[in-house]
Amino acid sequence: MGPSAPQDIFSQHFNVNRGMRERLNGHPGKVIWLTGLSGAGKSTLANAMEMELHRFGRKTYLLDGDNIRSGLNRDLGFSDADRVENIRRVAEIARLMLDAGMIVISAFISPFRAEREMAKMLIGPNDFLEIYVNTPLRVCEERDPKGLYRKARQGRITNMTGLGSPYEPPTAPFATFNGSGEIAVEQAARDLARAASLI
Repeated sequence: MGPSAPQDIFSQHFNVNRGMRERLNGHPGKVIWLTGLSGAGKSTLANAMEMELHRFGRKTYLLDGDNIRSGLNRDLGFSDADRVENIRRVAEIARLMLDAGMIVISAFISPFRAEREMAKMLIGPNDFLEIYVNTPLRVCEERDPKGLYRKARQGRITNMTGLGSPYEPPTAPFATFNGSGEIAVEQAARDLARAASLI
């Protein structure tokens, strides 16, 4: 867990609230949390979902693992503690964007059930939709779009999720997507958005 807030910090109340922002946006906010192995297809599905929601006039934002780690979380490594802190920060960002009345799509490996549960509790169970991008390790390794599995097999990367560090699949996700390429991503994105009552 990350550091607790200092004792001399007090929450401020402001007049414009989430409900007012959602009414202005014309739709409710929601956090869609995609989890799965590296190379599973999370970013591809997240991008397709955002495009579909944008087509229907929904206000969205996509939070992606590599993009966040190259900026806000560039001070974090890949130890278990740093992975947890990475997801804590992402969950805090998603919560703020949810308060702005937006639909937030979050695409992160987030390998541990406990950290995803922490994100769910921080965001709120009714606003958190966990989608498991269930792609076999074999397929992810064959794709290896960033060359990470090859480097891990060569011993150049330690703590690689699925090899040197565990991945704990969700036990009761909102939806599961087979990222092996057997299903059209665009259709899956549309179906998921409809199942979540977002379009």
